[in-house]
Amino acid sequence: MKAKLILLFISISICTQLHAQTGFPFDDEIREFKHQDSLKFPPKNAILFIGSSSIRKWTDLEQRFAKEPIIRRGVGGCELWQVVDYYTPYILFPYHPRKIFIYAGENDIAAGKTGKFVFEEFQKLWEMINKKLPDATIYFMSIKPSPSRAKFFPEVEIANKLVKNYLNNKPNSAFIDVSSVILKRNTTVSDSSLFESDLLHLNSKGYDKWQAVLEPYVK
Repeated sequence: MKAKLILLFISISICTQLHAQTGFPFDDEIREFKHQDSLKFPPKNAILFIGSSSIRKWTDLEQRFAKEPIIRRGVGGCELWQVVDYYTPYILFPYHPRKIFIYAGENDIAAGKTGKFVFEEFQKLWEMINKKLPDATIYFMSIKPSPSRAKFFPEVEIANKLVKNYLNNKPNSAFIDVSSVILKRNTTVSDSSLFESDLLHLNSKGYDKWQAVLEPYVK
């Protein structure tokens, strides 16, 4: 009972802080996550998936990896810099995960930022995680080539290449290519049948492709 009261107090305190911060992006979603945590806090040493709507909309992620302790914390249309500047104290560090899967950066580029900017923000995030959770394994899921954002592909390619090269020399880290599996065979064109009608978010078949790639890393 005492533990539940402590969690409730923390949740209320966090919500108050979020309201006090003008311009806190997607504050309603963060409050909802903290409310969930106050009711049942996830176990430590679990597997955290964090990032933008490609994680938020993967609604059967937990069922796909049912034998693993999965925490899914996708936030709307968030950008990677927002994960760095806002979210780590709320939906990353408190869970003390043993594995962290990150999908973010696509929205930054769509908002006009460069691939180099995305890399630099990821570098900040990697350093923050490595300092705070040195035993955690960090996975960066490559930014996908969404058909509706074809004009941004050059910057997407730059971001992916820079992050991949960066992680080659980092311990307990890996770059995971979840992009090539959603291309049409023997082409560099995305398979639109793997996307929802907005040609931005994956459908169930698209997530099947991601699951197959992620399986060995999750397990």
